[in-house]
Amino acid sequence: MSTTSPNLVAAVDMGTNSFKMLIVRADPTGRFISTDRFKEPVVLGQGMASHDQPNNPSISAESQSRGIAALQKFAQLLQRNRIDRARLVATSAVRDAANRDEFLARIADEVSFDCIESVDVQVLSGEEEARLIYMGVCQFMPFFDKTVLTVDIGGGSTEFSVGKGGEVVFAASLKLGHVCLTDRFVRSGEFGGLRGYIRSVIRGSGVVEKVKGIGVEVVVGSSGTIQAIGRAVSSGYARDSSSSIVGSEGLRRNLRFSREELCGVVEKLCECETQEVERMRKDWFFKRRSEFIVAGAVLLQEIFEVLGIDEMEVSRYALGEGVIAETLAECCECYDINANPRWRSVVGLAERFNNQKRMDLASRCTITAKEFFSGLRRFHQNKHILSLNEKDLECVEAACILHNIGQYVGKEGYHKQSYHMIKGGDYLHGYNVEEVKLISLLVRHHRKKFPKCDHHSFRGLPEEITKKFRILCAIVRVSIAVQRQQGSIFRRVETSNDQKGFLLMFSSTMDQVPGCMPPTVQDLEDALRTEMDFFEE
Repeated sequence: MSTTSPNLVAAVDMGTNSFKMLIVRADPTGRFISTDRFKEPVVLGQGMASHDQPNNPSISAESQSRGIAALQKFAQLLQRNRIDRARLVATSAVRDAANRDEFLARIADEVSFDCIESVDVQVLSGEEEARLIYMGVCQFMPFFDKTVLTVDIGGGSTEFSVGKGGEVVFAASLKLGHVCLTDRFVRSGEFGGLRGYIRSVIRGSGVVEKVKGIGVEVVVGSSGTIQAIGRAVSSGYARDSSSSIVGSEGLRRNLRFSREELCGVVEKLCECETQEVERMRKDWFFKRRSEFIVAGAVLLQEIFEVLGIDEMEVSRYALGEGVIAETLAECCECYDINANPRWRSVVGLAERFNNQKRMDLASRCTITAKEFFSGLRRFHQNKHILSLNEKDLECVEAACILHNIGQYVGKEGYHKQSYHMIKGGDYLHGYNVEEVKLISLLVRHHRKKFPKCDHHSFRGLPEEITKKFRILCAIVRVSIAVQRQQGSIFRRVETSNDQKGFLLMFSSTMDQVPGCMPPTVQDLEDALRTEMDFFEE
């Protein structure tokens, strides 16, 4: 058996502010789900826009070393996860650096991607970056058939793209980034100059005329800066400093903000320059992003004003997902960006209500369930017991992804909250009534008491689905129980059939969570014994 995982694909985004790596698991159709996200605060572009070298921006030796260290860490993660397909892209800082060839040569000499046959850093043009950002947004946002303007504020540039149906009709990149603007204006307190400079660059670019000439239906912001502003809006950051901040969960429930709400956040941020209390509050709320958030927020406010934007949707999908989508399009013959709106709506709902920790757990449960389902399906076909099909698998995967969305309210009774959100929320697109009911019931019964065959909740379901429910629900329950084992993340689950029956095997390859003891075989058997009993008729 191969030592690599051909269905695991990685994308590395070498940004001006941070380096990010996204790892996904994909199927032959190109449908994918994230399994891991990593981020390293490199700040590659810091100092590039200084007054000392405005026409000769260079990446400092210190910044290069931070970038090399981040890539070496990513290379180790790729090796540990046995990933043999990865794509590295560099954006504004590398694109604009006078010494970019020197930096790329250092990467080639000092970073070893042993598990990957050939890795070259692709330096994206601004327009190409904007196009890939749009593709990333398209993956899971429910706006595929609308004319969408995407705005992505990076550390060294801001990308604009307009697209519809997966096709980009306009793309532009402007040298307006929160790191560069902070270095050039904010550190010296030149806020008037900051606003004037932003407006002059945008108006002189032709972006305003082009966007208004096309006409857009939805505006989507996709960068970390815009996500942070969305959290600030939904958490009440613009209230008086004596007010409590609720936390950052609101972004998952409130995926948009208005021009007025943005102005309130910007006004409060600008007070940080004169009030120590507000400065401390900003640093606490925005953490590492605090240093650059003022420039980013003012930039976004000017974009709203110049383009006449009233409201912006927030997407956590961006360049990384776009790079993944394009990579899969190249290696998956059946890939179609619009092939599965059903899957997009499922993942979109999960992302809306889950934080990253819960989303990671749900993703791993889904991967385990798919392997479990496939093995069990082969076993049943051999024994002529029960016919499991692709629609059944799709419902199992959806249930695993959505099983914990109710935890945004609280952990007590969250399975019931999740059930009601799925069944009554009209979130799942492309599913019929019976499929939505099946998914919601699988979520409702993934924990606590297992329902009997004559349970009232099965009323209205076809007999065939009712017969399958026990086995489908058991798959969901076992998959969740496996991934909830303290101390380990099981990345490889295998199945086998023999004369004794169906075997579920866990690979010895696992990532140990720091500070936690990995589970013993007995721990795992104890955790699964009750769930496995549901397979007995």
